[in-house]
Amino acid sequence: MSASTRVYKADGKPTIAGKVEAQLRHDILHGVLAPGMKLNLDKLREAMNVGLSPMREAVTRLVCDGWVEVSTQRGYSVTPMSVENLDEVCALRLQLEPYALRLSIANGELDWETNVMGALYRLNKTQRIPEKVESIDAWETANNAFHFALIERCDMPLLIKMHASLVSMNNRYRNIYLSGHKMQRDVIDEHTRIANLAVDRKVEAAIKLLCAHITRSTKNLRRIIIKTNS
Repeated sequence: MSASTRVYKADGKPTIAGKVEAQLRHDILHGVLAPGMKLNLDKLREAMNVGLSPMREAVTRLVCDGWVEVSTQRGYSVTPMSVENLDEVCALRLQLEPYALRLSIANGELDWETNVMGALYRLNKTQRIPEKVESIDAWETANNAFHFALIERCDMPLLIKMHASLVSMNNRYRNIYLSGHKMQRDVIDEHTRIANLAVDRKVEAAIKLLCAHITRSTKNLRRIIIKTNS
């Protein structure tokens, strides 16, 4: 179950805890709640006008997903960021995403091909303007949808959930360190070639290019993080 799905009850109505979780997740993802920041639950619930119970439930979910840390001495705090953590996220993606793509190519039929090419078209038509937050958000959403479309037919819900978590962690680095930054790679050609190779069932070539794509994007982001923090 994805984070967005978990916000809702069976009848489709959003829960209070779900709304709080979604807001906190958004604020962590975009750096509104800074990495390493101590979280005062009383102040947060007052600011969001909710009770302590749904606030604790929401924060507990975020702890389970790795967005918030808890310790006896410090209580709750936003999970820190580091180059080492980014490298780990990249390493895990390089293991899981190619495996999922291989399965998806094997299982996917015409509907899968249509979804991949549709997601590619939307992504390539979505502008990414560094100075505009709404533009960055729209591009990230389209980018996530494209990568999900590629692996969706791996037919392994747990693998898809792990992948979604890794992508969100990666997005957090991009949102915080690339916001307003000019050094963003033009990846239209890479995405297009990956999609075409995948639907043409050229498995090894698609996987090789996907790995190179993930590696290049991480190296670019890594350079910016090091430069920013130096």
